[in-house]
Amino acid sequence: MTSADIGQVMDGLGREALAAARVLARSSTAARNSALEAAAACLRRRRREILLANAEDMAAARERGLGGALLDRLRLDEGRVAAMAAGLEQIAGLPDPVGRVLAEWTRPNGLVIQRVAVPLGVIGIVFESRPNVTADAGGLCLKSGNAAILRCGSESVRSSHAIHACLVEGLATAGLPAGAIQLVPTQDRDAVGYLLKGMTDYVDVIVPRGGKSLIARVQQDARVPVIGHLEGNCHVYVDKAADVNMAREIVLNAKLRRTGICGAAETVLFDRGCEATHVAPIVKALLDAGCEVRGDESVQRADRRVRPATEDDWYTEYLDAIIAARVVDGVDGATEHIARYGSAHTESIVTDEPVAAERFLAEVDSAIVLHNASTQYADGGEFGMGAEIGISTDRFHARGPVGVEQLVSYKYVVRGSGQVRPA
Repeated sequence: MTSADIGQVMDGLGREALAAARVLARSSTAARNSALEAAAACLRRRRREILLANAEDMAAARERGLGGALLDRLRLDEGRVAAMAAGLEQIAGLPDPVGRVLAEWTRPNGLVIQRVAVPLGVIGIVFESRPNVTADAGGLCLKSGNAAILRCGSESVRSSHAIHACLVEGLATAGLPAGAIQLVPTQDRDAVGYLLKGMTDYVDVIVPRGGKSLIARVQQDARVPVIGHLEGNCHVYVDKAADVNMAREIVLNAKLRRTGICGAAETVLFDRGCEATHVAPIVKALLDAGCEVRGDESVQRADRRVRPATEDDWYTEYLDAIIAARVVDGVDGATEHIARYGSAHTESIVTDEPVAAERFLAEVDSAIVLHNASTQYADGGEFGMGAEIGISTDRFHARGPVGVEQLVSYKYVVRGSGQVRPA
């Protein structure tokens, strides 16, 4: 496609999204929920078509040499399709975030002022290999009264189109405009550039979801606000007061349950006070499970299979069965390490000592902090949000899992009885 063609296509999407956003802003909760429930039913009914489309995407990805975590992100199965459908139903079951009165007060002159939640408008979502983002992002935007323009990566194009067809069916069932959830029809990379730079008349917010290079590009090029995170360099700190069996299970889960998600642990930190008791069994469990461990000298002494860690390892988001490991001086050492090397995403402390736990939770400045739980709980679905568009490490507007409540802004509604402002 020529640049002019791309501009024409993208502007068309923008006009439809803008018109749909106005309809959604005044639509009923029942209509939006009906669309979500119908889309969920369609996903279940068309699961074989979706899995066939995904099989084609997987085959093409293997031919292109993709492997490991990227293939895991791309892969759908019966369980993952069922989870997408259940996620849409969970979103439908959430309270409507639109129209909520966030605050209300009366001024001495009798003016009654309310702060009321309203949709953001049109949200552009750029994502790579995870086809489930099509359902999650579309569903969350719909529930929160926003129109969505989705641009999937080339790896997931067949899967995403099959999923998107179910969202469109859900909209039609509820009598809502198809422009409420649109999928960019071209894989031309210039379409992303146009979405980021050329659609300020239509798009209010951009949400990127993918690898570091994609998110960095979006944050650099976007001409509208961006909700996103750069990477998930997550940590588990094993305190001297940690139960060793609990710590081992949490570390194994945090690293290996799914290595390719942003909530996977990339570094495990050990309190020097438990170096003699906790390091060897936990490191051995990781190695025996097929995880490469790159450690400092203390960790290397615990198992000869540990490879030496470099300075770069402390900064790295592996998204693979690799973890960095280090011994630090208590909570102070852990918080200092995380502040220096972390990405402000998700960190966990394992300890039976309440004072240490509360210090860690208070002093670590990340979007999500956990006590005695795996970092893989960094997920909107696990937080009861139904799904998420992503985990934001921003400090403005939204932080942590971005669900329906994070996809609204607010306006002030002022009611008077003839008041005029004195000179």
